[in-house]
Amino acid sequence: MESKLALWRHKIVAYAGGLGAAGLFAISFLDSSVLTFPVINDLLLIDLSIKHPARMPIYALMATLGSLAGCVLLYFIARKGGEAVFRRQAGHRAAVIRHWMETNGFLGVLIAALLPPPTPFKVFVLAAGVFEVPLASFAAAILLARVFRYFGIGYLAIRYGAEALPYLASHKLLSTGLIVVLVGISYLLSRLLLKHRQAGGTQLGEHKRE
Repeated sequence: MESKLALWRHKIVAYAGGLGAAGLFAISFLDSSVLTFPVINDLLLIDLSIKHPARMPIYALMATLGSLAGCVLLYFIARKGGEAVFRRQAGHRAAVIRHWMETNGFLGVLIAALLPPPTPFKVFVLAAGVFEVPLASFAAAILLARVFRYFGIGYLAIRYGAEALPYLASHKLLSTGLIVVLVGISYLLSRLLLKHRQAGGTQLGEHKRE
């Protein structure tokens, strides 16, 4: 069974790889929306980046945009009436995920998108649509997470070649932890900056009224 699965993955990578950046966009779009291709987009990104290192940023960008588009599609599907699907997929975790989405929409989607498998990422995408996380916050979280993921994988592909994915697998907790910390710091800094700007705007308005 595993040999058949490996052969199936190899055929998809070979076909999509022949399409280059367009194939990578398509695989990432499908994987993030209506179908699932476990690690296929990662393998394709690594394969293309090894063959054409100078094009790695383009490949990483196409994977990022394809994943973002797929997630947004799934988000709108869920928003139009996907609560039953969400509850079936989430199971006993539905109430916890709902609370997390309603209180920490952006951060919840961001962390879910950064965590490695077997994190049920699509469940969080469905939850974001069902419980109406603002589209801008949702898209920003997905975009940030995918930029970190795919540009990071592209860099590792150039540096470590075919060993990039095994390297990530053996260091996934360390890599994920580091990314979560970096993103968390940037998130907190952005919130502090926004709060400072809002305070400055309020003070300016008060001075004008005076």
